[in-house]
Amino acid sequence: MISKHISVEEATISNTALRLGIDNTPPSDVLEAMKAVSDHCFEPLREWYNKPLKVNSFYRCPALNKAVGGSATSQHVKGEAIDISAGSKEENKKLYEWAKANLIFDQLINEYDFTWVHISFKMKGGNRNQTLAII
Repeated sequence: MISKHISVEEATISNTALRLGIDNTPPSDVLEAMKAVSDHCFEPLREWYNKPLKVNSFYRCPALNKAVGGSATSQHVKGEAIDISAGSKEENKKLYEWAKANLIFDQLINEYDFTWVHISFKMKGGNRNQTLAII
């Protein structure tokens, strides 16, 4: 388990990886980063929301990140970022606003008018509490 509400399988599963035969198993240092994201961001948000949240994307190995067209500097590759959804744009906006007001994070991104929420956390180097929107 990565955390109380996220299994390793849920954090690493990818239809693209399965289709292309990409091994998306995180190394131990990445697992530690994933646990930090979960402990500092996902779990407090999940506890506040008090309902299940869908993990759209968490860890992406370099080959998978390339296959899905991810940024070369994506924090998903380091296990430092998670994309989540509560199931609707309205609920995702609530997640975003609560996280913005209550959490320490590196980046909090409203992706495509709250289609999902991206949140990242760095164990080392300091967190910027940067909020962004990708439209």
